Amino acid sequence: MHEIRLRTTRRSHVVDITRDVRAAIADPSGSAVVVYVPHTTAGVTINEHADPAVARDFESALERIVDDGWPWEHLEPGEENAPTHVRAALMGPSVVIPLRDDGSLALGTWQGIFFCEFDGPRDRTVYVQVLA
Repeated sequence: MHEIRLRTTRRSHVVDITRDVRAAIADPSGSAVVVYVPHTTAGVTINEHADPAVARDFESALERIVDDGWPWEHLEPGEENAPTHVRAALMGPSVVIPLRDDGSLALGTWQGIFFCEFDGPRDRTVYVQVLA
């Protein structure tokens, strides 16, 4: 298993990690790769990575869909992050990408892999595992 470490710079920060995932695939002889985020206020998704505005749109949309101003019950002093847990759950903690015969990621032409931060800025970890 390979670890990708990153530092987010905003509370909501969608980061293209496609290159990092490609670099993490040391044994391309598997059938697929799992990209997993071990955090409850972050997630991972696959979407268009040709235009950076798509990532910013995700950030804005999720902040609007899951508004900070709701009457949240999960309130810890200093950790008022209830909406960030819901945003992360909407994205999910993992994606599975098939590998082609040559070991490359079977992503579509415009697809990229994105780490989705919702409680930043923070230091984060992403795990990448090639499946046999």
